[in-house]
Amino acid sequence: MGQHRLRVAFYRGGTSKAAVFNGADLPADKALRDRIFLHIMGSPDRYGRQLDGLGGGLSSLSKIVIVEPSARADADVDYTFVQVAVQEPVADYGSACGNMASCVGPFAVSEGMVKPDGASALVRIHSTNTGKIYHATFDLEDGLPLEEGSFEIPGVSQSGARVSLDFLNPGGAITGALLPTGQPQEVLRVDGLGEVRVSIVDAANPVVWVRAEDFGCTATEMPQALDDNRALFAKLETIRQFGSVLMGLSPDAKSTPLSNPKIAMIAPPTDFAALDGQRHGPEDHHINIRLISMGNFHRAITLTGAMCAAVAARIPGTLLHDITGDVEELRIGNPSGVLPVAADVALDGDQVVAHSATTYRTQRRIMEGAVLYPARFLTD
Repeated sequence: MGQHRLRVAFYRGGTSKAAVFNGADLPADKALRDRIFLHIMGSPDRYGRQLDGLGGGLSSLSKIVIVEPSARADADVDYTFVQVAVQEPVADYGSACGNMASCVGPFAVSEGMVKPDGASALVRIHSTNTGKIYHATFDLEDGLPLEEGSFEIPGVSQSGARVSLDFLNPGGAITGALLPTGQPQEVLRVDGLGEVRVSIVDAANPVVWVRAEDFGCTATEMPQALDDNRALFAKLETIRQFGSVLMGLSPDAKSTPLSNPKIAMIAPPTDFAALDGQRHGPEDHHINIRLISMGNFHRAITLTGAMCAAVAARIPGTLLHDITGDVEELRIGNPSGVLPVAADVALDGDQVVAHSATTYRTQRRIMEGAVLYPARFLTD
C-alpha cells in the first residue's frame, strides 16, 4: 500500500534533539499519532540504538514536539512534548522537556503561527503537558529566528544565538504542589533498603532528590559508569517508585511511569571532569547533580531538572538548600559542565511560592522535509 509522507522539521533544542511537527499536519487520532511517532523514531529497538528511525538511542535523542496555535488568552502557541522510549513501545506525555522548549518559539515564527514585528520576538508558550506558561525571547534576522551566535551551553560543541526561557509559576507542574508531601525533607521507608532521606520537589517536573553519599557516590561519576552500576540503578529506581506513590503520581510502585518523577543524586561542589574533558573546580559551581531520565543517567542534566534544582535550592530545609545555602543563580555541576539557572522563590505566609525559573539555551533547525510511515497504519 506504499508510504505516507508527513511534514516535519528536525531540531536541536539545548542538549536534546526532536522531530517537530505543526499540529495541523498530524492525524487527529492519538493512537495513530503515537504509532507514527514510534515508527519514525525507530522504537522499540531491543538493541537500544533506534537504527531504523530518527532516534539516537538515548532519551535526550528520542523526542517529539508538537506546536500549534493556542486558544488561551495568555499564550500564542501550545507545546506538547512526547518522550519516545527507546526499547519499549511507549510514547509518554507525562513530562515536559525544557531543552526542546527552546525551539518552540523559533518554530512557531518559522511556521508563521507568530508574526513578530521588530528585531526580536517574544513568544508566549503553553505547555500542554503541565498546564504552565513560559516565555521564549530570541533575536530575528530578516524576520526569521537567528541561529548563529557566540553563546555557548554545556553539552553542545557549537555556539549559537541565545534563547531566553522564563518559566512562570513552575511549582506544582505535575502534582499541583511545589512540595507534594508538604515537607522539604522526608524519610522514605523503602522495601529492601530501609530508611532513605529525600527531598521531593515539583517545579517544572517532579524530582526525588537523594544524597549521593548515601549510595557511596560523589555525583561526579560519568553517566556510563553509573548506567553500568545496575545495583545502584535498581536502588534508585525503587526509591523513585516509592517517591511516586508518596506524591500521588501512581497508585503503587509498579504503576510508576518512566517519565516522572525523575530521581537525582546530589553532592557538594568538588573537582570534576566533564564529558568534553574540561575540569571544573568547587569555586565555579554550587552543587553536583547526576539525574536519571527515562532509564538512563542523563549526559547533561535535563533543563526541567535544573530548574527544579534551582527552585529547590532556595527552599530552606531541602537537601539541596543544605548544600548550597540561598543562591539566586544556582550553578550546577553536571556531566556536560556547569549550568547556571536562576529562580525567584518567596514566602507567602507559611507557603513557599516559586514565581519563576530562568535559563538560556541555543537551538538549530537542522533539517526540514517529510518523514515516511506505512500507509497501512491508516487502515490497520
